[in-house]
Order: sequence, then structure tokens, then C-alpha cells
Amino acid sequence: MAEDFPITQRLLDWRMGRPEALDEVMPQVYETLHRIAQKYMRQENRGHTLQPTAIVSEAYIKLIDADVDWQNRAHFFAIAARIMRRILVDHAKAKHRNKRGGSATKISIDEVAVKQAEPEVDIVELDLALKRLAELDERKSKIVELHYFGGLKYDETAEVLQISAATVDRELRMAKAWLHKAMKESF
Repeated sequence: MAEDFPITQRLLDWRMGRPEALDEVMPQVYETLHRIAQKYMRQENRGHTLQPTAIVSEAYIKLIDADVDWQNRAHFFAIAARIMRRILVDHAKAKHRNKRGGSATKISIDEVAVKQAEPEVDIVELDLALKRLAELDERKSKIVELHYFGGLKYDETAEVLQISAATVDRELRMAKAWLHKAMKESF
């Protein structure tokens, strides 16, 4: 994690009142944020109006305004994942409202579904299912969010949540099964 220190240090410097540190760190994290956003967009239906650059730009604005004591690079991407999830859900809800009952924006959740019985899922339904999962088991919900929406690897997710990578693996498998069942029941 040699490259983690500069990002972590710049995030800490930014929080300590050195605004230019944000300008130094953004080129380093932009590529990763854009790659995560592109992953989401590849899973969207054709004709989707939201672009990866727009997601990253909106997330950037929200990250600047976030009052967070950054712990490290993984923590930054965890917060970014949550923000991007909200952006996607809000966009899907707005599009759904605009169509007055039309189908909401759908994304593929290969990584979330245990068996790919449903190739696409309504992002609003996924958000509701994740909220229900959080009520039952907040840690499993966070693991899904960090891994799927944040693109964090098992060891990075483990670091953010201060658990082992084996626990991440086990709980992610259980969360995927629960989400698959919950989503299937809601159709």
C-alpha cells in the first residue's frame, strides 16, 4: 500500500485546513471514481442519460462538502461509494417520476445476485432491499455497498469495517443470498 500513504496524507492535510491538498489528491482518486462510475453505466439500460463523468462530478461536489475525518484511502472510497449510490438512486427515482409509472432505471447486479435468475434489477428496489438488510444486519449491508458500489476489494472492505477478509467473504455471500431472495419476492 505504498500509494495509499500519499492519498491518506493528502486527505488528512485537507481536513486539517490545507485546501490545496484536495487539488493534489483529486487527480489520484478521479481515475478510480470514474472507473467505478463507468462500471455502473455499463450495467445500465441503453439510452441512459446519466454519464460517468456527471456521476463523478456530482460525487466530487458532495465529497468536498462532506464533513468527514478521513481515516485512509479505503475510507474515502467507502464514503464515495455511498454518495454515488445515492446519486444513482435519486436519478432513478426522478426518471421514474418523470415517466409517471414507467419502469425505473435498471442495473445488472451480477455481483449481488447469487444466481443470475434476473439479469437486471430495478435500482430503486435494490436500494429498498439494502435498506431492509441494513435494518436486519447493518454490517452486511455496508459490505455490499462497499464492495459493489465502492468497488473495494475484500481486504479494503475488511480494513474499513475492521473485520477480517474471511468475514467479508462469508457475510457478502450471505448478503447476496438474502438480497437475491428479497428482490425475487418483491417482483
